[in-house]
Amino acid sequence: MELNEQQLLRRQSLQKLRELGVDPFPAEGFDVNVTATEIHTHYENNKLAYKQVRIAGRMMTRRIMGKASFCDLLDATGRIQLYVNRDEICPGDDKTLYNEVFKKLLDIGDIIAVEGHVFTTQTGEISIHVTSLRLLSKCLNPLPLPKEKDGVVYDAFTDPEARYRMRYVDLIVNPQVRDIFIKRTRIIQSMRDLFNSRGYLEVETPVLQPVHGGAAARPFVTHHNTLDMPLYLRIANELYLKRLIVGGFEGVYEFAKNFRNEGMDRTHNPEFTGLEIYVAYKDYHWMMDFTEEMIEKAAVDVCGSSEIEVAGQKISLARPYARLSMHDAIQQYAGADIAGLDEDGLRQLAHKLGIETEPSMGAGKIIDEIFSEKVEKHLVQPTFILDYPLELSPLTKKHRDKAGLVERFELYVNGKEVANAYTELNDPIDQYERFEEQLKLAEKGDDEAMAMDHDFLRALEYGMPPTAGLGIGIDRLTMLLTGQQSIQEVLFFPQMRPEKQDN
Repeated sequence: MELNEQQLLRRQSLQKLRELGVDPFPAEGFDVNVTATEIHTHYENNKLAYKQVRIAGRMMTRRIMGKASFCDLLDATGRIQLYVNRDEICPGDDKTLYNEVFKKLLDIGDIIAVEGHVFTTQTGEISIHVTSLRLLSKCLNPLPLPKEKDGVVYDAFTDPEARYRMRYVDLIVNPQVRDIFIKRTRIIQSMRDLFNSRGYLEVETPVLQPVHGGAAARPFVTHHNTLDMPLYLRIANELYLKRLIVGGFEGVYEFAKNFRNEGMDRTHNPEFTGLEIYVAYKDYHWMMDFTEEMIEKAAVDVCGSSEIEVAGQKISLARPYARLSMHDAIQQYAGADIAGLDEDGLRQLAHKLGIETEPSMGAGKIIDEIFSEKVEKHLVQPTFILDYPLELSPLTKKHRDKAGLVERFELYVNGKEVANAYTELNDPIDQYERFEEQLKLAEKGDDEAMAMDHDFLRALEYGMPPTAGLGIGIDRLTMLLTGQQSIQEVLFFPQMRPEKQDN
């Protein structure tokens, strides 16, 4: 690997440190007793508590002023200024630690540990007066820190591909990125708290599955050598969770990593996190109310309000949400009445609307394509879209009042699907026939059609109570509640093309 000038200089410093007897990567740890944010928050009200502090983090700036220096230390919570005096960290005659190590051989990005006491400088900045300092880890690559001149920021680390590839650097130099992922964790915790308060059980289901099911998606395929059989990475956990409802649990949920072998764009990543929850003796009307409660609670818990702003658009997540059938939504936003149209009629309508269709598409998929192209972008405020075509929903109970439709809703916010829910199909004979229809679609070339799952059918034959099920994309919900426009911004490590290597 060819090194640039800065990398060479840091490696020279590394060697000089070792020659001075300073281990640049010591094995022993360091007991931290305070954080930067804690000091900034509580010092003024309780100064006596900060007479002896121990803190560790990265050195982000350094201003050497003879035998005294100032530097900024960044820990997991934020920055704090350090005041370093040569005579205090080197009380004897040997000033090597300050003159050689601190001034010459330490670099921006190095991880250091310090002890000292907190004080306020003459300029009013809360700082740590350092009495002991040591190196914990040498940074061998210079950080891409932004520079500022006359109020203008230069060379900020903003290139998306570089940021996503080197998220570890992104988190160091762009502190606002950390906030996104802290909020992501708080979103999941808010939901988990609600579920647990209702007595629902958090469970785990297989990632490697012998039959791909629970969603219309193309799976990733692998092979198990010992059993000499193909296995599929989970596209959804629905069928396993419903097996648990059959087994007698009345409420189960799982935050699951799912994998779909499909395209990548601003709202899709091949690996994503989904939440699925199933509650016995409920239907999709109950689940709509529950979803409203859950989303509003998450917004308040994470953002402090049910009112959020995304790309300059104010959105209210306060209950209740609008409810509109798919048929009425298409009529309202596309100006087209799809009632009574067969597959040929729908294909002609799609062509008239400028929407391309594939021969493999059945009537349901054509309706879905019309909806996606003409309706979704208009659904900015939270809106439940209800009553989907039967063909699109092979795991959903038929509508109790409307022939050809099922009891399903999707929640749209800011023009994107956030949640998908059903009154679950619990008739094993009907379910078998739906799987048969999926096999016919697969024969027509639909590579997202579901496979036949005989064990799931057997489970249904033992009886599953009326059940409501819900799936939510955690990544998209995080995008919504953090105001992000790309799914890559809310994934620590989004899928990337292979990195080009220099020859």
